[in-house]
Amino acid sequence: MVHSKQIRVLVLNDMENLDRTLFRLDQGFELQFRLGPTLQGKPVQVRTNYPSKGEKFDRHDFRTLEWINPTEREDDSDKFCTLDLQIAGSYQYYFGHGEDEKSGGGYFVVDPVLRVGTDNHILPLDCITIQTYLSKCLGPLDEWPDRLRVAKESGYNMVHFTPLQVLGISRSCYSLADQLELNPDFSTSEKRYTWMDVGLLVEKLKKEWNMLCITDVVYNHTAANSPWIRQHPECGYNLVNSPHLKPAWVLDRAVWHLTCNIADGKYEDQGLPALIQNDGHLDKIRCVFSKDVFPKIKLWEFFQVGVDKTVDQFRKLLQSGKAAKSKPGAEAQLTVIPDPEYRRFGCTLNMSAVLATFVPQSKSLAAIEECCGSLRKKLEEINEKRYKETHYHQEQAVNCIMGNVVYERLADHGPKLGPITRKNPLVTRYFTFPFAEMALDQELLLIHKADTACHFMAHNGWVMADDPLCNFAEPGSNVYLRRELICWGDSVKLRYGNKPEDCPYLWAHMKKYTEITAKHFCGVRLDNCHSTPLHVAEFMLDAARAVRPDLYAVAELFTGSEDLDNVFVNRLGIGSLIREAMSAGDSHEEGRLVYRYGGEPVGAFVQPSLRPQVPSIAHAMFLDVTHDNECPIQLRSPYDSLPSSAIVSMACCATGSTRGYDELVPHQISVVKEERYYTKWNPEALPEVAGEVNQESGIIAGKLALNCLHQELAAKGFIQVYVDQVDEDIVAVTRHCPSTHQSVVAVSRTAFRHPKTHHYRDEVPPMFIPGKIEEVVLEARTVERHAGFYAKDEESINGMPEYTVEITEHIQLKDSMIVKQAEVTSKGPNEFVQEIIFERLTPGSVIAFRVSLDPKAQELVGVLRNHLIQFSPHYKSGSLPDSDAPAILKKPLKSIMSKLTLADMNALLFCCDAEEQEEGGGCYTIPSWVALKYGGLQGFLSVMADIRAKNDLGHPFCDNLRQGDWMIDYVSNRLVSRGGHLGQVGEWFQAMFGYLKHIPRYLIPCYFDAILVGAYTTVLDATFLQMSNFVQTGSTFVKLLALGSVQMCRVGSKPTLPPLSPDLEDVPYRLNDTTGKKEQCCVSLAAGLPHFSSGIFRCWGRDTFIALRGLMLLTGRHLEARNIILAFAGTLRHGLIPNLLGEGTHARFNCRDAVWWWLQCIQDYCNLVPDGTDILQCPVSRLFPTDDAKPQAPGVEDQALYEVIQEAMQRHAEGINFRERNAGPQIDRNMQDEGFNVVVNVDPETGFVSGGNKFNCGTWMDKMGESDKAGSKGIPATPRDGAAVEIVGLSKSAVRWLVELYEGGVFPYAEVTVQRDGMEVLFSYEEWNDLIQTNFEKMFYVSHDPKDPNEKHPDLVHKRGIYKDSYGASSPWCDYQLRPNFTIAMVVAPELFTAERAWEALEIAEKKLLGPLGMKTLDPDDMVYCGVYDNALDNDNYNTAKGFNYHQGPEWLWPVGYFLRAKINFAKMVGKEAYDETVFLVKNVLSRHYVHLERSSWKGLPELTNDNGQYCPFSCETQAWSIATVLEVLHDL
Repeated sequence: MVHSKQIRVLVLNDMENLDRTLFRLDQGFELQFRLGPTLQGKPVQVRTNYPSKGEKFDRHDFRTLEWINPTEREDDSDKFCTLDLQIAGSYQYYFGHGEDEKSGGGYFVVDPVLRVGTDNHILPLDCITIQTYLSKCLGPLDEWPDRLRVAKESGYNMVHFTPLQVLGISRSCYSLADQLELNPDFSTSEKRYTWMDVGLLVEKLKKEWNMLCITDVVYNHTAANSPWIRQHPECGYNLVNSPHLKPAWVLDRAVWHLTCNIADGKYEDQGLPALIQNDGHLDKIRCVFSKDVFPKIKLWEFFQVGVDKTVDQFRKLLQSGKAAKSKPGAEAQLTVIPDPEYRRFGCTLNMSAVLATFVPQSKSLAAIEECCGSLRKKLEEINEKRYKETHYHQEQAVNCIMGNVVYERLADHGPKLGPITRKNPLVTRYFTFPFAEMALDQELLLIHKADTACHFMAHNGWVMADDPLCNFAEPGSNVYLRRELICWGDSVKLRYGNKPEDCPYLWAHMKKYTEITAKHFCGVRLDNCHSTPLHVAEFMLDAARAVRPDLYAVAELFTGSEDLDNVFVNRLGIGSLIREAMSAGDSHEEGRLVYRYGGEPVGAFVQPSLRPQVPSIAHAMFLDVTHDNECPIQLRSPYDSLPSSAIVSMACCATGSTRGYDELVPHQISVVKEERYYTKWNPEALPEVAGEVNQESGIIAGKLALNCLHQELAAKGFIQVYVDQVDEDIVAVTRHCPSTHQSVVAVSRTAFRHPKTHHYRDEVPPMFIPGKIEEVVLEARTVERHAGFYAKDEESINGMPEYTVEITEHIQLKDSMIVKQAEVTSKGPNEFVQEIIFERLTPGSVIAFRVSLDPKAQELVGVLRNHLIQFSPHYKSGSLPDSDAPAILKKPLKSIMSKLTLADMNALLFCCDAEEQEEGGGCYTIPSWVALKYGGLQGFLSVMADIRAKNDLGHPFCDNLRQGDWMIDYVSNRLVSRGGHLGQVGEWFQAMFGYLKHIPRYLIPCYFDAILVGAYTTVLDATFLQMSNFVQTGSTFVKLLALGSVQMCRVGSKPTLPPLSPDLEDVPYRLNDTTGKKEQCCVSLAAGLPHFSSGIFRCWGRDTFIALRGLMLLTGRHLEARNIILAFAGTLRHGLIPNLLGEGTHARFNCRDAVWWWLQCIQDYCNLVPDGTDILQCPVSRLFPTDDAKPQAPGVEDQALYEVIQEAMQRHAEGINFRERNAGPQIDRNMQDEGFNVVVNVDPETGFVSGGNKFNCGTWMDKMGESDKAGSKGIPATPRDGAAVEIVGLSKSAVRWLVELYEGGVFPYAEVTVQRDGMEVLFSYEEWNDLIQTNFEKMFYVSHDPKDPNEKHPDLVHKRGIYKDSYGASSPWCDYQLRPNFTIAMVVAPELFTAERAWEALEIAEKKLLGPLGMKTLDPDDMVYCGVYDNALDNDNYNTAKGFNYHQGPEWLWPVGYFLRAKINFAKMVGKEAYDETVFLVKNVLSRHYVHLERSSWKGLPELTNDNGQYCPFSCETQAWSIATVLEVLHDL
């Protein structure tokens, strides 16, 4: 089914918290939540704060989503709840079940839709080209258009303004004095401008210039001189609301006084001048701290306990009789409690712990004083420890101060501040001090006065490598004390608390600030985002989105971790994270960043519109350089600005720069100190005029071309990216459009080092560009010109006039000045490669080519896309009509597929290697890898599903497709050779591949995938249309299992089944290619793939009839099921159905159970198929009319099926005793002689069918020992002789059914004849039925009564409340082994069991035998249990050699179906609670089968697993009965 809407599926798994995983979605997408295996069956509730239609968003308001179950079945595999995403923002979801409200959850982010222009057209995020402006450098508002025009003329479509508010005293762009007032600098003497005027300008830019505007929001701090912070000191971290900062404040004041003393020359006589020039001066500073500063301020006292005060308190308590009893471990409770007011010696101890630790020997004064002495000693120890801790903090503080001094005064890359003065102190102050200077001792008294201490507020800053989720100003952090803050001394850190009620003024003030910003700007940059408390930013952005729903939020994070980045992106709904090309140390890293930040690989696969939601990386805003970082020209060279910009512009994400970069301003434009204005735009500007710029200034002309190219590539769907590191300086970036297959290749030669001082190679490697170069989009070089040299202008922020860009655009290759020559070479039919030899690709150069496919290849791709439209409308773009289409392509594939039978589907989809070899071929093998699992489409699709999801174009599979047509030809030729309707499908592939072969090889994997996926989905649709309503309306799981029917049922080149009666109607025939004669071609059912798929080992009676109900009757393949039943009926001999069919003529009649499974299937056929009892009248051609007859031709001896049934019953009743034909090693090389003797009879006392001996194994547990080393050769591991429990159940089911048929008049026999006391007597089916009913629980149930009179071997009982595995075994202990076989009897003959006993036995089986996928075949408590099957291992271990433990522990899948069906059936009898729990169990178990089935490259369920569901390499990868019995469970549900 093709979905036009984009749907993403998020699979929920129990206990999976995805708070740090980013899921990005677009508006208009549908998000579906589905249950993973760990949750299926549980009553899961999914809750989200995404609002209902018409409701407003409230972050704390969660609603429960409703489950949608499209099939309305109990199966949870397709159940989902859904959200139609129409509103941008960040949303949370969580889920739970039962009492656990939250057992997992996460976030999803819906991207905003930005609109621009008079027509309000959409500006995709990847189209953005942004330029940052320092607002204060724009001058008065009426001059802004002239300065902003530079951005417009340079091709930018978004402007980022630093804050437009009133600035603080430092004039830093990010230190705001009033968040609500517009900066008065923007007004003139003639006009005072307001926010409304700013809004009008922003709207003008949007409508007339097609430019959007965003600005910063600063939530973390305010200017220290903000008037409102003085009126509301509670909004900052001060010494009243944050007394834990008192020690840090004391140190800060001491450092300030040290600054003053050094500045005043008071330490010159000690060798410490104001001008710090060497390491000796640094050592002196350290010395002053240790000798003068720390001893004076005694910081440790803030953390110590008052010894005398505590001892006095303790003494008084003892004297008043409060002594406690000594408690073990009490001393460990002696924790120091910090003083809430942080007074010196204000810390205390937990006095109850003190009393329990120090207990006097008596009440005497001496004993009390002795105790007080002990406490005093302990307190002094504690205080000494606190002293050492504080000393450690002091050492760190000095280290940090020294680091600051070195950077600011000595380092070459530092600002070289010069002498220590009050203006340039030793280090930046950490706290405000809005009072006149006084002596330090006087200042220290102020901390206890609330009215002054509330004005000592902590400055903001940032902490290297700190946890961004922790607030460094809160209690528990020592950042201020240890001087680890890189401090912004102009700003006060804001203290919000946890909720608006904690600081009402601040929250209200900042909310209003946010609303003003959101009203006028389409987006915000969250300044200092990583240090802004998340809950605050969430609240503010919610307020902003209430004003502007499509708010575009960007941020620059310095978390150092993608996981932590995701926390911010998730919680805040950040649209883009700012990334910087300047972080790259070389061109190779710069290219890697382009690849990292967006796009899919060139030639990527087409993804389905309904697909899993995979984790995303945050959308990038990739900038040349950010406005607060160093100037690239100082770090690299002026020649690098253009090529590095070109590399950035080719990124498939938002890109941009900062004003000044394009003009080649050779220094950082300081956000604090810069007061000059930006230059204005003047097309006629002269280079020597500092205040104006035009196209020839710096790299503006190049940037215009690059920005226009960036926007074109994003708008036109060039979403695929390839980065090629040509050499150490040259990076080629390809952007490719997957619908038109046009590419743009930009080759940039970087110049990280100046070409005048660094030698660059003259030789440039040639480039090979596939396709036809349509034009040179642009070629540009940075060149010098005679325009004077750079001199810093006093009024304008001017760039380097001596450089400009030499650029030409949209020229032909022959006119290029950079390319010397271009040679066209052929790489194959319709694939051409142009070899480009460069002549003048000098450092600082860029050339971009527009490349198309060769015209013929372009046409073929268009035609191919046209033929793919039948599968998906995605292919309409870039498609071309096909006037010369081959006839086979003129009709839709759907109509060709509709003629195929399900047997044809087997050949089209499946056929393992052994089956293919029977047809003279084999599965496709990839030489450097492996052979595919199937020759049919599934073999290819299984591999491609993994490759497609990961776009793993480097996979050997894709390599094979690119290297040649072998795989393509295999797919079509294999089908053409089969002829008929399949041949037509092959011709369709051949015609499609005719186009495919002639397109460029790099595109072949994605189009091969598109063709096969389209064909595959069409095949599946056609397949399910031929199946039952149960399948057609069933879940995805049901359909996947039903495909097992197609996988296992096949018509081979040689008939596998013996021929049916010529008189039987509706038998399929064909002409034999060799003889030219007509022959029957019925489907046969394989036991399992790959081991039991072909030749005489394909069909087994037991396997066929265990699987037939699920794979054929439930799927609606009634006619084919009839033919298989009748074919096997024709082989009846000795009253038995063969186990190994051997095409009938080589059958082995060595199993006791196959005939009963066959009878069960006839019963199921009669019950499930309309007019099903008609089968009883169908003619059966007897292959062996008598036991000793030679094989007869069809039609020689025909009988009605009911006659054959009666013969089988009669032969059992009278007893079966024969020796297998050709007994000996020629038919079984391991069996001992006695094993070939087959004996079966009906016990006249119980009615049980019994038989076998200890040398053979006549049930499904049929492992024969093979090891000489271990001595197990010829000894069955599990003979199960006597009456096997499942055979008793199956025979009970058969006789009960025959009674019903007789009573209904559709079966003429009511009895069999038996010999009793030498006389022939009638034994009615009703008697037989009653006999089994009466005796079953007596003989099989192991009761809790130790004196149970029916128990023959009480000494062998080791588990009670279970059912025996057999009755009357030659080794009696085998009867008592717990195995899963009793559950089969429970399903086919539930009337044999008492509900309560059955339920208990099932509970024990669940606990002991149930594995992840299968059932343990033996109780793990059994001494011979071994859960790992290894058929290759041969040693002296009797229990395991040569796989002897095949049925002694390994977990087989097919019994799980019977176990679960039994559970469902008896749960209904036990009660509602038991039934609800069972449904959960069933869904939970089946969910694991679903996951296995989905992930399996065989698309099947295995025969068995090793213990605990571990993979077993000796198992069939997909087994008929495993799939069938699971399908039966779903049918029962």
